[in-house]
Amino acid sequence: MGSLVAHGHRDARARAKLIDKLTRRRPRFYAEQVPTYRATPVTDATAHALLTEYFSYRASTFPVPSGYRASYPDPARFVAPDGVFLVVREFGEALGCGGIRRLENGRFEVKHLWLRPLARGRGLGRALLNELEKRAKRLGATELVLDTNASLEAAGELYRTSGFESIDAYNDNPNATDWYRKAL
Repeated sequence: MGSLVAHGHRDARARAKLIDKLTRRRPRFYAEQVPTYRATPVTDATAHALLTEYFSYRASTFPVPSGYRASYPDPARFVAPDGVFLVVREFGEALGCGGIRRLENGRFEVKHLWLRPLARGRGLGRALLNELEKRAKRLGATELVLDTNASLEAAGELYRTSGFESIDAYNDNPNATDWYRKAL
């Protein structure tokens, strides 16, 4: 199957095939049914494609006239022991990504949590956030922080219902309107 591109699939047939693949009922213990979270360099072609989709989506939906400022992550900040970048897959298809990076001893930041629209509404965002939290703990995190924009209502709700609390700004991200913290 062809890879996904920024605004959809290469053609309607490939999209229909993917939808069928992701929604088809499978035996309960079918191995591919369980999402996998693979540590991936941010420079990897799949990771880069997911980040490009994320940035394109944010640019097209950003509520401020001055626009969204895309900033690809520094690859060195997302490798152990200072962080990790994960690609989530199901049925062999990349559905999303997210990373954590060390800001200072014990404090890690969640970055670029993104799911393709087709994968939303199934709990994969919460599962990915939980996996990032586990990985952060293994790297020595005692707290996670993140920033987001109020226009991403579902993301804000995910963070609040996952134990994150609103805090004062800890960075000068021009895209952010809300900042959160969670003690681990």
